[in-house]
Amino acid sequence: MRVLVTVASRHGSTWEIGEAIGRTLRDHGLEADVLRPEEVATLDGYRAVVAGSAVYLGRWLDSARQLVKKHADTLATLPVWLFSSGPVGAPLRPAEEPAEAAALMSATGAQSHRLFPGKLDRHTLGLAEKTVTIALRAPDGDFRDWPAVHDWAADIASTLCADPTAERPRAPSGTAPTMPKAE
Repeated sequence: MRVLVTVASRHGSTWEIGEAIGRTLRDHGLEADVLRPEEVATLDGYRAVVAGSAVYLGRWLDSARQLVKKHADTLATLPVWLFSSGPVGAPLRPAEEPAEAAALMSATGAQSHRLFPGKLDRHTLGLAEKTVTIALRAPDGDFRDWPAVHDWAADIASTLCADPTAERPRAPSGTAPTMPKAE
């Protein structure tokens, strides 16, 4: 079964989470392509999708939101899982789900949304990003939980391998899922 793992990442740490998810899916016998949203022209040939994004100021990156909007009709027919990466520190801040997580789940009909801790290295940030992290008192460090990423991806693989023919029915005409408006 061919699975798309599509990941929007600004500085690479969320991309690394996507690569780890792809490896775990492959370790479980699935064919997994890990692509940036800008590289996804079509969902043809994929039987499931895992989509993720870094979160800045409570929002997914624009490229990930645009992918969901562009492919909403097809995503509604496939098994979909979503993840976000961003909170840092101990305790994690911000601890809440991204503001648009519910809308993204609704638009895709996702099985679940998972929030993973992120990584913050001020040396990779632009001036505006540094200013925000200072204002939020966000600590530098790598807070990613690799066992949690692996376990979540293994659960996805188990679900897909248990019923490899699973496909959701299309939404009735006129009830297309909606995405939040881009600001």
